[in-house]
Amino acid sequence: MNTIKNLPNWHTVSIQPHYTGKLKKLDELSRNIWWSWNNDAVELFKYISNYDIISDCIDPAVMLKSITQERFKELQNDTKFIKKFEKVFNDFENYINTSFNPDLPSVAYFSMEYGLTGILRIYSGGLGVLAGDYLKQASDSGYNLTAVGLFYRQGYFTQRISQNGYQDEVYESQRFMDTPAELVKDENGEAITVAVEMEGRKVYVQIWQINVGRIKLFLLDTDRNDNSDEDKAITYRLYGGDNENRLRQEMILGIGGVKALNRMGIKKDIYHLNEGHAAFTVIERLKCLMQAEKLSFNEALEVVRASNLFTTHTPVPAGHDAFPESLMMQYMGDYPNKLGISWNKFLNLGKENHADKDAKFSMSVLAANTSQEINGVSKLHGEVSRKFIFNNMWPGYFPEELHIGYVTNGVHYPTWTSTIWKEKLKGKDGKIDFNKIYQISDEEIWEIRQQQKTQLSNYINEVIDTVRINRNENPKEIAQIKNNFNKNVLTIGFARRFATYKRGNLLFEDLDRLNKIVNNSKFPVQFIFAGKSHPKDGGGKEIIKQIVEISKRPEFVGKILFLENYNMTLAKELVRGVDIWLNTPVRPLEASGTSGMKAVMNGVLNFSVLDGWWVEGYKENAGWALSQHNTYKNNELQNEYDAQQIYRILEDEIIPLYYKRDSDGLPEDWILYIKKCMSEIAPEFTTERMINDYRNRFYLKLKERYTVLSSENFEKAKEIAYWKENIASEWKKITAEQFDVNELTNKSLIPGQTYKGGIKLNINGLKPEDIGVEMVISESNNEGELKISEIIELQRETVEGSLVYYSFYFTPSKPGSINYAFRIFPKHPLLAHRQDCSIVRWL
Repeated sequence: MNTIKNLPNWHTVSIQPHYTGKLKKLDELSRNIWWSWNNDAVELFKYISNYDIISDCIDPAVMLKSITQERFKELQNDTKFIKKFEKVFNDFENYINTSFNPDLPSVAYFSMEYGLTGILRIYSGGLGVLAGDYLKQASDSGYNLTAVGLFYRQGYFTQRISQNGYQDEVYESQRFMDTPAELVKDENGEAITVAVEMEGRKVYVQIWQINVGRIKLFLLDTDRNDNSDEDKAITYRLYGGDNENRLRQEMILGIGGVKALNRMGIKKDIYHLNEGHAAFTVIERLKCLMQAEKLSFNEALEVVRASNLFTTHTPVPAGHDAFPESLMMQYMGDYPNKLGISWNKFLNLGKENHADKDAKFSMSVLAANTSQEINGVSKLHGEVSRKFIFNNMWPGYFPEELHIGYVTNGVHYPTWTSTIWKEKLKGKDGKIDFNKIYQISDEEIWEIRQQQKTQLSNYINEVIDTVRINRNENPKEIAQIKNNFNKNVLTIGFARRFATYKRGNLLFEDLDRLNKIVNNSKFPVQFIFAGKSHPKDGGGKEIIKQIVEISKRPEFVGKILFLENYNMTLAKELVRGVDIWLNTPVRPLEASGTSGMKAVMNGVLNFSVLDGWWVEGYKENAGWALSQHNTYKNNELQNEYDAQQIYRILEDEIIPLYYKRDSDGLPEDWILYIKKCMSEIAPEFTTERMINDYRNRFYLKLKERYTVLSSENFEKAKEIAYWKENIASEWKKITAEQFDVNELTNKSLIPGQTYKGGIKLNINGLKPEDIGVEMVISESNNEGELKISEIIELQRETVEGSLVYYSFYFTPSKPGSINYAFRIFPKHPLLAHRQDCSIVRWL
């Protein structure tokens, strides 16, 4: 007998919110990320929803779609709401309609990820959050900046921790139409697309726009029906897939990003590459310049370099993307022809050692070779980049001579600082005044800190209930964790990406000693850990598993917590609610770090290795530090030594200071630390200071030189390109004919006495003014490394045909052993710096 299925024939229709009157403006407000760092706007959306929502969990665009028409009618008649709404929207309109500063260069900013708010899963960690903060500050400060990134369907993974402590990665698709993003369309209402050539086919890319205050962020997406399934998936996951898909993603970001800006008619003075991921921008820019302006490759390269800034964030060589030649040939084999250069010349753009046939094509080397300016993200990271990362790129120069600067990262104060601190520290002009901390009583400061700890405690209890119940954990164990966690106890937070060099398990070197610290009956301590490990980082996952296992031991239950799925929402609760922010990286592998900066904005004290930003930030009696230098060469011994120092500082300094109370029950000395931390450290680590540093150190000089090279039909670019070509072809013909160094070699030198000498060169066809000659003085430091102590440029004395005599005068300043040597280098007034024409030769 046949059974006839009688099933509904469903039809789907879309029902959009229907706004009337003034409420029509709600949609515009909800679709600009500005609301996320405006307290009044956040409270407005909370009011609409009628629910008590954590600020960073609000998704206005989605929330408004869930509001009933009856609720909208209530709001229209709610005078309290209308008054709030009018104020917020007036503030928003005044903000948005304020013009960009015309005296500042315009900037195109490229980044692989952006951390803007918890509702947009297009970031994985610090790099993305830093980029998101930078866009917000650019908007606040009036910079004409346009940003480009990728729109990931599944974003970065959601972390789930099993009962055994294993990290599982869950990828959840986000509906782009439910985000603040809008598809960019042409005048006919069709999606604007660009095509990126890969392996002889075209991959079509559509563009989404997200408004970040006054800044436009364009996100590129390959999930289109006119692409193959394989090409649709290019932008599915942030840092997802294999090395080949990483190359595809970086081609979309760099080549597709420039094409997208050109297609939309957006032109900028400066291109700022936030990490090497975006280095392919230069390839497309070179091609466009050559075609549009009829420039040669070398001429176009001068123009591109003059307008490029490369910010490197990675102090570990293995962290820089690099691709084998075979893969480059597979995907970019046609590009040299488009640029009119050979395959080897193209490949050498991404290689440090041109003679090494097995060397991979490095995106960071490509970025460095094609950027006039390069910077690290802290003072120490700039030094590390010169000494260890790019030290082989310009042979003939010492690491300390390399033209690699730094801008120390900062954090967006309105995003990361709690509402109550923002209100208390607001100056008469409405701007932040950190020195107002001294006008606030000790009682009020301590009350604020206790409020923040209570909020964190409540949040953690909610998380524990939700997560552990979902994992089917024993109710008694859940209750025990909640009972043992105490908001009145000294609370230390450690939250960041779990890479092995971050040493997330350093605290557990001596569990017996840690047990005594945690379970001290009079002065207890509790620790909160959070962070994700890269899916392919087995070492990082093992550290997470170790912490989870230790947290389940009877003596540590509820006193050592690991909170899963670290994201911006959790980060805000932690940096506001703990007492101490702990950071224990292997020296000097922390490029900057920004989580500790967010903590100081909220009166949370740092306890960190002197690495990254803390080298600059640390001040006595405003936090604690472990030495900047290693005591042992053996890593295991160093770990053990550092762990013992952590225990000692906790026992002898931090814990007694926290629990020492005056007659009113206030930790008076601890509050003094908070005051100094917020008044002297916090002001130096905002994105406002950061973006102004970029302006003063890089943007203005790039704009000036770019203007010089591109004016009058690129006359100066052509001049310097031709000059470099001539130098390259003639340089090896220079010979040293005579060294006059008798006064240096025939007797012992006396400090304060001047010695004369010289060198005669045969410059063989070059001009005397093309060549600089230097006497380099070096000395050995305590580690046996040669360091430059003085450089004396020789003066041109006589010219006889191709023979040029250069003289020097040397006056030693102190006794000791020195080394001297001579080198020649190219000179031209249009050069930006010495590595701008990096040919150098020691004689």
